[in-house]
Amino acid sequence: MKIGRWIFATPVSAFGPSVGLLLFRVVFGGFMLLGHGWGKLMSFGEAAAKFPDPLHIGNEASMICAILGEVGCAALVMLGLATRLAVLPLVFTMAVAALLIHGSDPLFMGGGASQEPALIYLTAFGLLFFTGAGCFSLDALIKRG
Repeated sequence: MKIGRWIFATPVSAFGPSVGLLLFRVVFGGFMLLGHGWGKLMSFGEAAAKFPDPLHIGNEASMICAILGEVGCAALVMLGLATRLAVLPLVFTMAVAALLIHGSDPLFMGGGASQEPALIYLTAFGLLFFTGAGCFSLDALIKRG
């Protein structure tokens, strides 16, 4: 019976949900940083002139904004530092990617480009906006301090 209560009940303690949020932040922040942002950062010199410019601010400026979000903000999310603010540029970047860059692509992956990855990240970072970072974060440490 205790197992059933644990599975179906909302925990009273913040430990379980905070461990989940820690893993969620580290995984999604890490995937964004290493899988998307780091490559942009390392190829800035070669790729900036050809980077998409859906907001008409210039190719280099668009790439810089994407790098700041995908590297800087993703690192902040992983640390749980200013999490609710750090996810806003990520949500915006993923909304632009899904709706403008991949707007004419199919919704789901079928062997080519699609909106799906950007929408998954948008959802994940949007969720963190509402939940916050949890107890195992620099945000919580600062709040306690």
